[in-house]
Amino acid sequence: MVRTPLTPEERARGERLGELLRRARGPRSMVAVAASAGISPETLRKIETGRAPTPAFFTVAALAGALGLSLDEVLARCALEPEEPAPEALPLTA
Repeated sequence: MVRTPLTPEERARGERLGELLRRARGPRSMVAVAASAGISPETLRKIETGRAPTPAFFTVAALAGALGLSLDEVLARCALEPEEPAPEALPLTA
């Protein structure tokens, strides 16, 4: 099976996911977080560095659970185009 090349947008989304996971992991080791999520440390490393920019849904869900992130938060932070402000940066209107 031949995979089609990723678009620049898909690569950028993968980079945003990796950055979000690295920040959420904080000082915890990759090994500990990967074990908690039920994945290999190598898989986590690839996702965090953008080498695996399109991980499986259940992998993302497991990582989100291990890191205390909601899937809504992961989607909101990763699906945005770079020029759009993050939801927490948007002004609140009453």
